Amino acid sequence: MKILLSGNEAIAQGAIQAGCSFYAGYPITPQNEIIAYMAKHMAISSAGQAARKQLPRVFIQAESELAAINMVYGASAAGARAMTSSSSPGISLMQEGISYIAGAQLPAVIVNIMRGGPGLGNIAPAQSDYFQAVRGGGHGDYRLIVLAPASVQEAYDFTQTAFDLADKYRIPVMILGDGILGQMMEPVQLSSRKIKSPAVKSWALNGCRGRKPNVVKSFFLREGDLEKANLKRQKNYEIIKQQQARFEGLFLADAKMVLVAYGTMARIAKSAISRLRGAGKKVGLIRPISLWPFPQQPFNLKNKQVKYLVLEMSYGQMLEDVRLAVDGRNPVEFLGRSGGGVPSEEQIINQVKKIL
Repeated sequence: MKILLSGNEAIAQGAIQAGCSFYAGYPITPQNEIIAYMAKHMAISSAGQAARKQLPRVFIQAESELAAINMVYGASAAGARAMTSSSSPGISLMQEGISYIAGAQLPAVIVNIMRGGPGLGNIAPAQSDYFQAVRGGGHGDYRLIVLAPASVQEAYDFTQTAFDLADKYRIPVMILGDGILGQMMEPVQLSSRKIKSPAVKSWALNGCRGRKPNVVKSFFLREGDLEKANLKRQKNYEIIKQQQARFEGLFLADAKMVLVAYGTMARIAKSAISRLRGAGKKVGLIRPISLWPFPQQPFNLKNKQVKYLVLEMSYGQMLEDVRLAVDGRNPVEFLGRSGGGVPSEEQIINQVKKIL
């Protein structure tokens, strides 16, 4: 069955479909539809749950972003599939809590529908939170898996994937979108996935019941203990790098120039590529889907003469990862705007023609 949803609503529906049993958030544009949707579909009375044969679920509009992320910490520690969402300034306020969640090796899903910045900025779309997302925006050596949908359907699908990856690796997973994706509406094919209780988590704080008590913490005071815990996390990150690097490639076999873009910019890039190839220009696309782990493999192209053009709604953040992946083998050019500016199809086409 297909229904018409905004990107924000699709994320919320995907979370519910994945068995999200706890959501806490605080309103901020342009992601308020997530909170509204979750409030409507999660805050159901006990009688209503019994009548609908649904999971017991909790929705909380927290008093702040700081409160929301720490509520997610507690709910996840107790074994819930927990999620929060916000936009750029709100995500900045959550960074300490995200570091604590990563330090305690807890699964959680965090949604950032990016807006213009820095500071309070504006409510226009941007991609200028890339560094914060993929480098671990809080303190300490930690990472998040970061998934970047480029359509409303992917917003729905990737949110379900995010919950599964979070549980599999015991790691926070971020859905990184922007204001365009959050607000745009497209038909979404709903999955047949049953809403079910999350798997039993042997490490969760859900009552001893005759077993040894579990401990969930990120505080290791005895000498050497924190380093051991950090090395364990680093091993987990290496496994994730090997197993979860995701991308889409188009027209790479004959490309003389490859555009590199993610999320909404990849949609605009595809339209530009269609026109350029129609004019005889051999242009391809690499769309990173996982921003961390960043996909290295598609940049090992057989054509040694290929040039890359990185497109972003920022002044060059993913650009650094592309340069690292290319490792000096090919020239890397850049086109970007920020503060709500979006590189247009015409600007991309003109830049490609200029470089070629």
